[in-house]
Amino acid sequence: MKELPNPTFPLSQIGLRAALWPAPATGVPAVARTSVPQAPAVILPPVADTKQGITVGWARHLDDVRAAQRLRYDVFVGEMGARVSSPLAGHDIDLFDDFCEHLLVRDELTQQVIGTYRVLTPAQARRVGSTYSDTEFDLTRLRDLRERMVELGRSCVHPDHRQGGVILALWGALAGFMHRNKLDTMIGCASIPMSHNGVTNGDAAASIWRQVSAKHMAPIQYQVQPRLPLPVERLDSTLDVEPPALIKGYLRLGAKVLGAPAWDPDFNAADLPMLMRIDDLPARYRKHFLGA
Repeated sequence: MKELPNPTFPLSQIGLRAALWPAPATGVPAVARTSVPQAPAVILPPVADTKQGITVGWARHLDDVRAAQRLRYDVFVGEMGARVSSPLAGHDIDLFDDFCEHLLVRDELTQQVIGTYRVLTPAQARRVGSTYSDTEFDLTRLRDLRERMVELGRSCVHPDHRQGGVILALWGALAGFMHRNKLDTMIGCASIPMSHNGVTNGDAAASIWRQVSAKHMAPIQYQVQPRLPLPVERLDSTLDVEPPALIKGYLRLGAKVLGAPAWDPDFNAADLPMLMRIDDLPARYRKHFLGA
């Protein structure tokens, strides 16, 4: 198996967007302000046994990452009909993967990867020059949060294991990761498939946006704009439709919606920008995930 390196990859074609991060203190030479920092080591705990027939841990070899990418391909392409451009057949791979930490849940008996998240830390976001969410939204208003903000992405669970235990195991590991590394904010794009609940024309996404915008909007100073908006004004937003389970789970954890959904034609989905702060976790979840 190939060990994962400390990423030293060249900058992506997105380019370094130094203005997205807060400027250093005054007196720092201009050349220092524009250099790409070396990524500090993040603290990755050992694999944990959840006592539910599953284990959760962080990818330590390229083989681990490839297993997560195969699961992502099966879910996003096989189930959702996404169109991905990948250098390896049967895998969902993009330019952010090499800069992310990959969290995996495995079936303890078969060792099959049945759930995954990827995590882009602030230092690695500097190295790649952007977060994935920056490609879908103008995140200028989040500038002051970026130094302690991670991006969660590519979340998926195998269809045979969607009863709740896998996602709770992932969330528990993520909460511990945030606490150990003194990070306090998570962002990400939560997807609503265009075929959600039998509705195939975007009306479900528009209706879910109407519901969540009425109760779960972030303060205006953190609200963002989609680069390619879903045309909600031309869709029926009056349907009584449940949000996807992942979005409902985020909202129970105290997450806020940052703005109107973006349209992602490649993934055949509407993406809601969401933000979650560790300090906003309800007490029962803080105790469950952090023991505090």
